[in-house]
Amino acid sequence: MVHSPFQARGIVLIPDDFSLPAWPETAAAADLNVMGLHAVPPAHPIDLLRAETMQSVVARCVALGLEVEYELHALYDLLPRALYDRNPDLFRMDESGERVPDWNLCPSSPEALEVIGENAVTLSRQLTPTTHRYYYWPDDGRPWCRCPQCRGLNDADQALLATNTILRALRAFDPQARAAALAYHPTLEPPTQVRPEEGCFLEFAPIERQWDRPITDRTIESHARLLDALDAVIAWFGVDEHAQVLEYWMDSSRHSGWKRPPVKIPWHPNVLAADLEFYASKGFRRVTSFGCWLDREYVDLHGQPPIAEYGAAFSGQPLTAGY
Repeated sequence: MVHSPFQARGIVLIPDDFSLPAWPETAAAADLNVMGLHAVPPAHPIDLLRAETMQSVVARCVALGLEVEYELHALYDLLPRALYDRNPDLFRMDESGERVPDWNLCPSSPEALEVIGENAVTLSRQLTPTTHRYYYWPDDGRPWCRCPQCRGLNDADQALLATNTILRALRAFDPQARAAALAYHPTLEPPTQVRPEEGCFLEFAPIERQWDRPITDRTIESHARLLDALDAVIAWFGVDEHAQVLEYWMDSSRHSGWKRPPVKIPWHPNVLAADLEFYASKGFRRVTSFGCWLDREYVDLHGQPPIAEYGAAFSGQPLTAGY
């Protein structure tokens, strides 16, 4: 084990990735210390992640000294869509002025906020992170409410209203609870009116970037936009020891365009090293990456992914140019 400036060095996987049964041992051997668990909608995360096989994975992670967290696009589940028939006002209004039960919620509805808070506690009792850190994100890239009460709030304001509500509910269940405010897609631009409550931390996820050039390369239009957005969200949320970067260096599903079969992840060690140096300079001490689809099919097609090399990058060790 080597010294790293990063307090948390993680990987985020989905249940199917554990078709490679040695994932917990491989992550620990690479000096990673956080195993994030994710589930992809429309599957219900609680059904996938509380399965006996996944709970066995969690137990092995804990025994190996890996912290376990659950990173989930959760609002679809926290506000059951079946409630629409009883009370459409819980749900978002679309641009045409119609209440629709498709995504997220109406954060101007006190009852909708109460429901997601209660259900976040119920979910957390079954999927309890070892770190007291909770990631109940908005629905993936989906629109927010355009009702008269919400129209003056941008998407990040609306998402933060939901996150603050979830955090308050969780604190009654877990006094040490912290909740992630995800800067990603519609919420990449910071809020303008709603302030994070104590215990809410920034999570920055630059999915629009390129991976063959460091994120600091402003000649790439998407990078310039992401860097400006990062400065803006840091100004709003701050960066402390709890703030986190969620990257995609190891995410075959992202690089594959979310279509099987999985492609070989592009491995650019100098880019990874430069990115980590940049994130450290911004004050981040927690960094993780999706590693979805690094599963049995991936290994059969491409061989072992560079998990050890990824772990070594956090300590500034020399990295191999290929794999």
